[in-house]
Formats: sequence, C-alpha cells, structure tokens
Amino acid sequence: MSKNLIQVFEYSKLKYSESKEFTEIHFNSLVKFNEKNPNKYFSIIHKGVMFGSYVGVIQIGGLTIEILPKADKENTNSDEQKTLWQSVLLNMLRVCKHIQVDNVSETSLKKRHNTILDIYYEMYLSELENLIHKGLIKKYNRVQSNQTSLKGKLIFSQNIQKNIVHKERFYCEHQVYKRDHLIHQVLFKALTILENLVHPTFKDKLHRILFEFSEFKEINVTKSSFDRIVLDKKSMPYSRALDISKMIILNYSPSIQSGQDNMLTLLFDMNLLWEEYIYRILKKYPQEGFEINGQESQKFWEFKKIKPDLVLKQGTETFIIDTKWKVIRENDPSDDDLKQMFAYNLYWKSEKSILLYPRTNQTDSDFGNYHFSHLDNNQCKLGFVDLIHENRKIDDRKVVASIFEKFV
Repeated sequence: MSKNLIQVFEYSKLKYSESKEFTEIHFNSLVKFNEKNPNKYFSIIHKGVMFGSYVGVIQIGGLTIEILPKADKENTNSDEQKTLWQSVLLNMLRVCKHIQVDNVSETSLKKRHNTILDIYYEMYLSELENLIHKGLIKKYNRVQSNQTSLKGKLIFSQNIQKNIVHKERFYCEHQVYKRDHLIHQVLFKALTILENLVHPTFKDKLHRILFEFSEFKEINVTKSSFDRIVLDKKSMPYSRALDISKMIILNYSPSIQSGQDNMLTLLFDMNLLWEEYIYRILKKYPQEGFEINGQESQKFWEFKKIKPDLVLKQGTETFIIDTKWKVIRENDPSDDDLKQMFAYNLYWKSEKSILLYPRTNQTDSDFGNYHFSHLDNNQCKLGFVDLIHENRKIDDRKVVASIFEKFV
C-alpha cells in the first residue's frame, strides 16, 4: 500500500483542487467525520478543509495528513520548517507521555517513520512482541454451555428451555482457564485494524504477531469493553499495549464501502497540550524553593469553580501562570484574559501573574498594575517562550529557566 504524506500547519487550508495527493474522495471522508464532530477538529470550506487548534495525524486509507503546530516569525511552509515543528510536537507528546518512547528523536523519526502515527504503530507492535516473548497469559472466563454432567452452576431457565427433551444434559455456567479472553481479544481487534493502515516496513512484524493471535475470537470492541478490563499483578504488563489499542480502536472509522477510505485520527488540542507541557517541564526541572501545582481550583459562584493552569509557591509568595497557545501582539492581551488573571490574583492572594504565550517576535512586557483600591499589589505581565532558536528545538531545561526568569 503506498503511503502519501501531506504536512500542514494549524489554521491552514487544504483543498483537493490544489493537491494531487488529497482527492475529493478523501475530502468526502473528512466531511463525514466532521458531521460526527461538528467543526471540532476542522471546518469545511469550498473544496477543502480548514484546520483549527487541533494538531496531530489523520490517516485516510493510504493518505496521511499531519497537522503541525507553528508559532514563529518564519512565514514559509518549507520542508525544513515542517521538520522543525514536527520535532517540537514530538517532544511535547513525549514530555506529556502521549508517546512513551525515551529515545525517539526527529532524526530517528525521519529514518524509521513517515509520521508520528507510525511511532504509535511501532510502539504497539513492539509491546505485543514483548508480551509474546514473555508468554501470553491465561485467565478464567465464565462460559455457559450444555454439558453431559453437572459442571459449575446450573442455569435453570436456560436448562428448561434447551433441555426439555434431553433430560440427560445440563445447561451450566462454569469457568474455563484459557488464553482467549477479553484482553487478548481487544489487542487482536487493534491488530486487524492495523492491517490496512501500517507502513509496509511493519507488515512482516504485524503478520508474525497476527499469527500468534489467530486463535483468539474477533469481537466488536467499544469503550465499554475497555471499562470492563481490570488489570491485576499478572496482567499489568499489558497496560501500555492496551492504552495504545484503545487509541487505535476508538479513533478508527471503518469505511462503509471498499475500505479505501478507512480513517484513523490522533488529534490533540494544542491549547491543552501547551498547558500540560509547561506544567510537566516545570515539575521535572523545578527551581529550588518552588512548589509547582497544576489545576488548583476554588469556588467562584454557586457551583462554578475557577482554576488557573499553574500555581507556583515560594515560601509565603504565590505566583500564577496561565498558558495561552496563540499569537498576539506584545502588550495587547484580551480584556477577558486580563480579567481572568485579576480574579486568579484575588482568589489565590497572588501579587504577580503571567500570561504565557509561545514567542514569535514579541518581547515580555513589564508587570502592569491592576487599578483596584482594595489591593496594593496586584500585577500581571505577558511572557513569551522561545521553543526554537536558529532552526533548532530549544532544550526543555532552557525553556524552564526562561520561565522562572520572568518573575524577577
């Protein structure tokens, strides 16, 4: 199966009238997907789609569309820019543990994978290989069937219904200890989906693993199937494989027709990803004396609560950070954002708060004062964070250092 890749940036347009790879068939699949998720991930325009704040991957049959974040002053859509921002997204996903691979870099991605989605495929197959090597576990399953002897618990209603003629039989419920249980059936379902999606590089590995799973029953898997799975000490090693299988199965939309436009989506809200990324790197590389808390909440009005993204405490001082993944002009925050920070300062008794944005070409503002007679010190500033420098991704430690410097 040929694998075509289109890379676009957030808030950009993709039209089938302007692309050889993106056809009207692909567009129609996206229209159907958008009907189920009205304008959540993208909006429909004339002969195409316009992407919004969601980044990640959409795979439609043999076509993969990768939506990348972008926040810099470089206005080109060059391959170099796409590779650079793909590495930024990859790092954010890794830091936020959406990709749990310690040694994946932009170099290895370029050599071994077409897209970020391919990393998930390889992770899944590698996890299953490890489980097979250790030995697939058996579990007790409850089954109901006709027996020639009483085994387990007699099901009276079914016994009367099925054995009214054959008095020598017993319809019983009993336990069977075998490998064909829900966990393996779920993993097998994800494997069957990947048959039509994975890069040819992974085909041999996929078929070897499918052979090991061929004895298991193929079932219809839904969200409730995952809710029924309870891991114990014996099945805990399956945790990561189940997480990835859940992503594959619940984000998969099979084609009603020929299978040419089977769809798998892996999309992340860039606002939430930016917030989680900043929180995790601050927790990982804290400045001495600082306590980092995320999503603290306080009662605001009736049943409503307010919660800033980050609350930093140093001794008796409290600082508030609210992350915003958007490009603004320096010293020009929205009124709503300023009012939000004023409320945070008031409720958390903080004298200083920061609206934290990705940097394009802006400069941090000074701390500005809220004019409120009951508070002597209630300040807010705009802070901008560099993610790239001289066409290279900036190390997380340097990002953290630049954030703490903003409170001085």
